[in-house]
Amino acid sequence: MKSFFTKILTFILAVIMLFSTSSFTVDMHFCDNTLVDMAFFSKAESCTDMVQKKDNTSRQCASIQEKDCCDNQTVVKEGDDTFKKSTSVLEIETLVFINSLVYSYINLFEELEENIVSFPVYRPPLLSTDIIILNETFLI
Repeated sequence: MKSFFTKILTFILAVIMLFSTSSFTVDMHFCDNTLVDMAFFSKAESCTDMVQKKDNTSRQCASIQEKDCCDNQTVVKEGDDTFKKSTSVLEIETLVFINSLVYSYINLFEELEENIVSFPVYRPPLLSTDIIILNETFLI
């Protein structure tokens, strides 16, 4: 069970690292404040290109000649490439501490070789009065 959660956590951290270091561009073309085309990693087609193709005439401006009718917007997310692999030198004191910590942690879970009972010949005392009747607690 522990290894399953470790694998899930490792996968999630790898995906977060991938998305935090990658970069992408989204290009959008608007006509009359309506999104006409959206493209990832490439340039979006303008409505003049669409009119020339004669495929999509429903999403065009009232008049193509208007220059302020259409608008292009680009969203750029730059990747972060400033990560460095850390190098650390372990000193003798740190190694001794880690060694003693691991040794003491492993010894915590060591099982006993036999089940030791400290009172094998113990006899309970005899009751002189009936405690249930004395306290008047009866099961109904």
